[in-house]
Amino acid sequence: MKRLALALSLIAAPALAQDDEDAVMEIKGLKPDFAVQLAQGAMEHCREMGFQVGVAVVDRSGVLQVFIKDRFAGAHTIETARRKAWTAVSFRTNTHELDGLTRPEAEAYGIRFISEALPLGGGLMIESGGSLIGGVGVSGAPGGDLDVECAEAGIEAIEDALGF
Repeated sequence: MKRLALALSLIAAPALAQDDEDAVMEIKGLKPDFAVQLAQGAMEHCREMGFQVGVAVVDRSGVLQVFIKDRFAGAHTIETARRKAWTAVSFRTNTHELDGLTRPEAEAYGIRFISEALPLGGGLMIESGGSLIGGVGVSGAPGGDLDVECAEAGIEAIEDALGF
């Protein structure tokens, strides 16, 4: 039942956040220079651990802002990193959490059949002042937990500017 409530909240959250009285809304977004810094911070952290990765940063709608690939990162990292970042912002849930919530025995299993969704560790939401402003996806480390660590390092590289 708890998983069903989470799945429903993921769908309903955008509708609940709307203010119907105003015709105009303000949206926070990550500036391109900071998206580049975040991607570089994530890649450098992985490189220090000996991993060659690709890092994607998307805006709050899932549109790619930045992609950076280390010299020897696999070709698959381009698509995988972007899809992890897209999944995090689309479902407003970090992908390592979605991995468990969308296993075959889970009620949210159907998410795995959405064409762009990739619920594997390494995709994180980027937030500022309580607002979702984008997502970061890392691919290429030997395990989703290490991709997550690198993504976290990228966010930490710009956290002073994010205004948590």
